[in-house]
Amino acid sequence: MTSVTHRRTGRSSLARARRRARIQLWGSVAVIATLVLYPYLFGWTLEPFATDAARVLEPPSAQNWFGTDRVGADLFSRTLWAGRTDLPLTLAATLLALVIGAPIGAWFGYSARLGERMMRLIDAFQALPLLILILALVALSGSKAYMIVVAIVLYAAPSFIRVVRSEVLAVSTARYVEAARAYGVSTPRILIRHVLPNVTEIILAQAALIAASAFLAISSLSFLGVGVAPPTPTWGGMIADSVGALTSGIWWPTLFPGLAVFVNVVCFNLIANAIRSTGRFGELS
Repeated sequence: MTSVTHRRTGRSSLARARRRARIQLWGSVAVIATLVLYPYLFGWTLEPFATDAARVLEPPSAQNWFGTDRVGADLFSRTLWAGRTDLPLTLAATLLALVIGAPIGAWFGYSARLGERMMRLIDAFQALPLLILILALVALSGSKAYMIVVAIVLYAAPSFIRVVRSEVLAVSTARYVEAARAYGVSTPRILIRHVLPNVTEIILAQAALIAASAFLAISSLSFLGVGVAPPTPTWGGMIADSVGALTSGIWWPTLFPGLAVFVNVVCFNLIANAIRSTGRFGELS
């Protein structure tokens, strides 16, 4: 009787954990999707570029929910509009790093001898001052959006390669992979049909973590003045533009873009945690 009770309690705890994971995952996805899509779908409700010299640095009010900045622009409009700049760049860079890094990592993991040599080259590449390289690439390109994506991919792809390779090294010794080899199945088919599906969870979780890092990198570039050029609003640029006013007690131009950065990073990390805590992404659907 006690063992039955324990099993029921264990199943109930597992069900609650999966339910929490589902809430974390889809709630976080909903927040990010809203911040990305709102400026595209309801951009007509926003006025991110309108300025009013008579309403400079006004605190939050019924008319301007987040207040106004140093040129009299509505901070609510600019904070929401920045989502169509920062987040698409983040998602594009993460997706491209995934498309490049995951197959290479799988190849290096399946071909252990070749992978060991190539990983030494990747270690040497990561030993370079990548932040300086990224800053130089973006600055020399005139802060072009495509170069921001390229710079983040250079930073993120090696992480995908390393994580996927380590997982594939473990999976490639499984009996079903050895059986496929024995039947003469080609290496690309083994990787696509047998190996990569079994490391999907790790790849997706890593993608969410890399998206958080890429988002912070893009925000940092904007804060340093080498990201997307003004007057296009970005969260990092808005913080940089208003951080000096904090000493005068003017907190709202910094607070709301900073909260947007915080919320996005938390959401990306919650997505990664939800995926990893379930064991399989398919169980969340």
